[in-house]
Amino acid sequence: MLSVFFLAWQAYDWKTPRHGGRRSDWVRNWTLWKYFRDYFPIKLVKTCELSPSHNYIIGSHPHGIFSQGAFCNFATEATGVAQIFPGIVPSLITLERFFLFPIVREFLMAKGICPASPSAMKHLLTERGSGNAVILMVGGAAEALLAQPGKATLFLKNRKGFVRLALQTGAYLVPSYSFGENETFNQKFFPDGSWLSFIQRKIKATLGITICVFYGQGFTRHSWGFLPLRQPITTVVGEPLPIPNVEEPCQEMVDRYHALYLKALRELFDEHKAKYGISETQELVFS
Repeated sequence: MLSVFFLAWQAYDWKTPRHGGRRSDWVRNWTLWKYFRDYFPIKLVKTCELSPSHNYIIGSHPHGIFSQGAFCNFATEATGVAQIFPGIVPSLITLERFFLFPIVREFLMAKGICPASPSAMKHLLTERGSGNAVILMVGGAAEALLAQPGKATLFLKNRKGFVRLALQTGAYLVPSYSFGENETFNQKFFPDGSWLSFIQRKIKATLGITICVFYGQGFTRHSWGFLPLRQPITTVVGEPLPIPNVEEPCQEMVDRYHALYLKALRELFDEHKAKYGISETQELVFS
């Protein structure tokens, strides 16, 4: 009977996640998230104001293994996003299939997390007034396979759908980078052409998720395990890039604003890398 109840409720409530969900300030303010913040610790830094009179697509980079910085900063109030960006309502975007699971979908919606579907993101950016920010991990699951300490490689060169969405909705593009995200886990890499690499990419292509072989620390600092390494994560949010509202943008326009976004992201990385534990010689690479 419980299964029948959940199926009936899910059928009745099917469109709610795509229409912004049911955000709960109580859930977003759980004390648990402050313990999570302090474990690394995680910090949110703004470089300029975001006006509540506009909507925004905030590109979150890098994806890392679990996107811990984006989760803590935008799906909870542990780092004070509501105070840092007053008047802005952040909605972290994740895979749509996670909303198929009962209870899980309610928890995600309570935290202000929305599905990664064009219709859901367009609704947030066009049907809910101004002051909305969609936080999108542009590199997605493919970028998780690039995550390793000491590297800053983003799967971004041919990811242009978010730019087209920004043009169609008039939402400003905002680059952000979580320094330290890639340092929280070590990952085992397999040579291209190996059967393990083939399996990883097949699962990613079929299910939309990435199976990474990773490890961190155990319950003591110098032991081996699957807890994240206690490395500081600092998410720096850059300056918004104004975007015109074009219902049917041509490819040339998409390419132009994509290039401007990459330039702004590189400048943000170069300006702040030395302050947050990245070598001055480290280059941001677009794959």
